[in-house]
Amino acid sequence: MTSRFVSRPQVWALAAGLLASSASMAAQVNLTVTVENFAPENSVTFAPLRVGFHSGIFDSFDLGGVAGPEIQTIAEGGSDALWRPAFEAADPDAVVGSILPGPLLPGQTATTTFTIDTELNPYFSFAAMVVPSNDFFIGNDDPTAYRLFDDSGVLQIDHIAQYGRDIWDAGSEQFDPTAAAFIEGSTNANRTDQNSVVAFNFAEFYGYNGLTTAAGYTFDAQLEGATPIYGISFAIAPVPEPETYAMMLAGLGLMGTIARRRMRK
Repeated sequence: MTSRFVSRPQVWALAAGLLASSASMAAQVNLTVTVENFAPENSVTFAPLRVGFHSGIFDSFDLGGVAGPEIQTIAEGGSDALWRPAFEAADPDAVVGSILPGPLLPGQTATTTFTIDTELNPYFSFAAMVVPSNDFFIGNDDPTAYRLFDDSGVLQIDHIAQYGRDIWDAGSEQFDPTAAAFIEGSTNANRTDQNSVVAFNFAEFYGYNGLTTAAGYTFDAQLEGATPIYGISFAIAPVPEPETYAMMLAGLGLMGTIARRRMRK
């Protein structure tokens, strides 16, 4: 006859499984990311920020290197159509997404929340086109530059600031206001390949001064190296455990009681 009772070893096995599940849940956090355009009024605007939380292996560009198609699509058009799949292919466990909406005008903010496993994906990468421009963007060229979480899952960075000196030129498209994104009346038909390398460059924005942007304001760069232009802030909250875990704990306690009674008989 099959016993109707649960043995002590079975209780221990269930407990071990529950503890493992709880540990996995403990590594996960809800991470709220808030971005803000700090640029002066009528100055630069930002396309949606493309973000990745990862293990530190995906490197989308390098200072002094030729911009690959992944970062070009962001720098020239603000799109992550190539960047995101390349990121996910290189690091399948990464969490990749966007901070919407965009474009983000001076003074505006945007917020998105992601669920992150702090053990698998402690690092943070980002990229966004800066407009008006032909191929300017912000981002990190070192995939391990921003480690958000330590080995215990504690948030190490709560804010990343970007300044005029942090703006990148992809070196992929010639400067030409008639082909620049976010300039009224511009067209891609006028774009010309530059065939250069990734470099820092904010002074070129002064070439757009006096032109009408797609948002309707007259552009005025007002940029220096130390001019604050963008902020990325982080706030975390634990992922709530599902109600099923509470039920499992109650059931586990009951099975333990039954097992003890059986051992006494």
